[in-house]
Amino acid sequence: MSSKKVSIGGKPSAKKAADDTAADAWVGSRTQDAPKEPMKRLTIDIPAELHSKLKADCAMRGRKMADEVRDLLTEKYRKS
Repeated sequence: MSSKKVSIGGKPSAKKAADDTAADAWVGSRTQDAPKEPMKRLTIDIPAELHSKLKADCAMRGRKMADEVRDLLTEKYRKS
């Protein structure tokens, strides 16, 4: 049998209480974000070459592929 010792931490310091007060103030000052439109998942199959081009283009511009496709679909279907 091993002889492990479990130590119990000491009494909380006053600094910890001050940190908690600052955290409570920050939480209280937060504003609630406007509710976003509910999202639905869309799964599509595209050719490997198109996927590679899209992925490379998005990587070069620092964008997510989902955001790029979402923008393209929005552009097409918001016109009608």
